[in-house]
Amino acid sequence: MSEKPTEEIQHVAIRFTGDSGDGMQLTGMKFTESTALAGNDLSTLPDFPAEIRAPAGTLAGVSGFQIHFSSEKIRTPADYPDVLVSFNPAALKANIGDLRPGGMVIVNVDAFTRKALARAGYEADPLPELRDRYRLVEVPLTRLNREALKDLNLSARDTDRCKNFFALGMMFWLYHRGMESTERWLASKFKGDVLEANLRVLKAGYAFGETTELFPVSYIVPKAKIEPGHYRNITGNTALAWGIIGAAVQLRQPVFLAAYPITPASDILHEVSRYRHFGVKTFQAEDEIAAMCAAIGASFAGALAVCTTSGPGFVLKQEALGLAVIAELPVVVVDVQRAGPSTGMPTKTEQGDLLLALSGRNSDCPVPVLAAATPGDCFYTVIEAFQLAVKYMTPVVVLSDSYLASSSEPWLIPDVSQLRQEAVEFRTDPEGFQPFERNPDSLARPWAIPGTPNLEHRIGGLSKQEVTGNVDYDPQNNQRMNDLRHEKIERIAADLPPLEVMGPDQGDLLLVGWGGTHGAITSAAEDARSDGLPVSNIHLRHLNPFPSNLGEILVRFDKVLIPELNRGQLAQLIRARFLVDAKSLSKLEGQPFRVAEIRARIDSLLAGEN
Repeated sequence: MSEKPTEEIQHVAIRFTGDSGDGMQLTGMKFTESTALAGNDLSTLPDFPAEIRAPAGTLAGVSGFQIHFSSEKIRTPADYPDVLVSFNPAALKANIGDLRPGGMVIVNVDAFTRKALARAGYEADPLPELRDRYRLVEVPLTRLNREALKDLNLSARDTDRCKNFFALGMMFWLYHRGMESTERWLASKFKGDVLEANLRVLKAGYAFGETTELFPVSYIVPKAKIEPGHYRNITGNTALAWGIIGAAVQLRQPVFLAAYPITPASDILHEVSRYRHFGVKTFQAEDEIAAMCAAIGASFAGALAVCTTSGPGFVLKQEALGLAVIAELPVVVVDVQRAGPSTGMPTKTEQGDLLLALSGRNSDCPVPVLAAATPGDCFYTVIEAFQLAVKYMTPVVVLSDSYLASSSEPWLIPDVSQLRQEAVEFRTDPEGFQPFERNPDSLARPWAIPGTPNLEHRIGGLSKQEVTGNVDYDPQNNQRMNDLRHEKIERIAADLPPLEVMGPDQGDLLLVGWGGTHGAITSAAEDARSDGLPVSNIHLRHLNPFPSNLGEILVRFDKVLIPELNRGQLAQLIRARFLVDAKSLSKLEGQPFRVAEIRARIDSLLAGEN
């Protein structure tokens, strides 16, 4: 048999879809791992329901994983997939509308029974119509998987659970991915007939792709030209966890993480708990308030304290966070935002907690607020948060989101020795200090760890006298303490690097973004500039205080557009603070922005529309 021809392509987006029990997230992650090892740039978008298990075969139970990989730099998981792999009719119905015109649809044709079609809401078989609109590949996946495992001592249910690895092997062949890393992973997780079954169907899927006439050609995506170094595939939650550990290394202080499990932040606690040998302690509290209070206690005792949570839990921490503000204790709180009020949509993304982070506590209670832009940037953002918390003796809030938490990208592993050299020096000893003397630059007091001679003081949440900590209701003292807390946070701006404008320094239109919208905004702006349009963009990591040059940048542009996954919270702040008529592009669908959505708004603004 002659070898099949290959076709070189520069990029492709694939979406794996199926029932929540079909292993779509695992399939996507293993394909992503192999793609990272192949040297492609990549971006992923896991998308799954919050329910533990919705009814099988229904639209509510559909789980998906999209990966976009390329020989060039990419920033998003792609607006639309080029290839859709669907394990059942419900997965097809939920996702077919996103497929690019003329794209490839690979279906498990064995799943398209009359009962399954009815459960998915189809009145008739959709496959005949799809043959005219897409490149439809009908694979008898269930039968082929069972045939490969017929001589093993497995139940019918366990046999069918292996079919995702048959599909994975088939896609490995179609895009020239290596199977070695997946084989090693399987050997580390399973043994006996279960290991044999998964290895066998993985290889059977690869061989099927190689021999079937359904795939007349395979595809090669060349390696990406990227900065030399050691890379790994990383998600935002993993990067946050490693950043917490990195802060312990950099600041040479023990870290204490207190958390209550909550989607989508729980993975941070799980990951950090694996690294006790770095002097990191983890505590799973009985509730969100207990976690915050435990972190405050750890900070009072001299540890680098951190809490991780999501929106509903962040709300519960606010009263205790106010205690950390008035007590001037360094605590980092990570809020991995999710969609909707109350429990909302726990596995979907949003940026709805910005105003909560800034003003969610009673009275005037300022805290610095930072937001990570990419999965890898989560590492550096949380390290900077610890640096600011310790230098300015204040709680710091870090905003991530569900998209950043679970999506992944290649990450250049930093030099740990360099991390140590960049350590921020801070003092906990009283030598040279009068009791509670404030640093004239930062207005921060020394870290008054209990037992330190000459730094005995009273602590609590009541309004207090500045030097002793004694309760003080004097009106002028209360005014002074409020002014000091506000000024201390404002002085952080002097430590922030100036914003860099991508594109022309002045002109017709400036896009302003923050958080996980970075990829879509930057890609849309670059796309517009490549078409000769006068479009620039900036992205904010620091949301309180703002970088000192933000105002002077804004006034150099005729129009300002702020895309956000909320109802325009940053746009409100920009309008109020800088008196700029910023336009808001709002989206609250639980999904990240598509590049095309932002590009369409760019075109309409430049055409003179409001």
